[in-house]
Amino acid sequence: MGNSLGYLTREGLRNVLHNRLMSLASISVLFSCLVMIGSAFLVFANLNAMIGSIEAQNVIMVFVKDTSTTKQTEQLGVEIRALLNVESCVFVPKEEAFQQQIDQLGSAAELFEGIDNPLPDAYKVTVADMNNFQTTVKNIEQLDNVLRVRENSDLASKLASLKSAATYISIGVIALLLIVSLFIISNTIRVTMFSRRLEIRIMKSVGATSWFIRWPFMLEGMILGVLAGLLAELAVWGVYEAVSRSLKGLLSTLGRSGALPFSDYWHILLAGFLIIGFLAGAVGSLFSMGKYLKEQECAGIDEE
Repeated sequence: MGNSLGYLTREGLRNVLHNRLMSLASISVLFSCLVMIGSAFLVFANLNAMIGSIEAQNVIMVFVKDTSTTKQTEQLGVEIRALLNVESCVFVPKEEAFQQQIDQLGSAAELFEGIDNPLPDAYKVTVADMNNFQTTVKNIEQLDNVLRVRENSDLASKLASLKSAATYISIGVIALLLIVSLFIISNTIRVTMFSRRLEIRIMKSVGATSWFIRWPFMLEGMILGVLAGLLAELAVWGVYEAVSRSLKGLLSTLGRSGALPFSDYWHILLAGFLIIGFLAGAVGSLFSMGKYLKEQECAGIDEE
């Protein structure tokens, strides 16, 4: 058993080196598909982060009644933080809010000298899930000592819809690319098998089992898939860094310091590329080889 496995493994490695042209074609096809999958993943990751940064700016301002005591104001903060879907709740003293308004007025601030602070104390609330934004607002409005609530439910609704659409589209695009990758790899390996049909016929004629014939092709597909995954990681890294630098100015105008760092995702991409490459090579080889052998059995093996 050990000798057979060793022989089949050596045959798989030999096939990669011996059939360099077809190996290069298989790697190139899978490499291209993996680069597209990786690029789509990074684009949607950045889009999701951009939507998230906009969501963080869409806060709920909860104004406290002027008649509330310090203890009642603090209790309101505790009750807000205890609500479901509340991610953070920061107290904004009316003195701080008034000073921020004065600072924004610049030279016109002197017009408000001597005027009493008309602003109430407030809480700045951010939510965890924009889909439940309106429910959270209603729950806050029902609490004691709430003067009024200021929010932008229309923006929240649009952001929630945009985020859901981006998620579904990203899953759909990546799934479609995976299916296309498997289809192309399967057909590429099928072409490889056709070019080596004489070798397969000889193995069948001397009594080799179907699995004995399949294993070297499966191993060959796995090796090519892993190589394509490693090359795709390097290519996506280089392209992403170049594109990130060129778009830094544009992203800054949208309120972002730049694209997400590749260092946050390289391990996810590498693991994904290696797994996809390995499985695409193995499954593609197994499927193509099984179909080819079945066709040969149905048609009969012609004598050369």
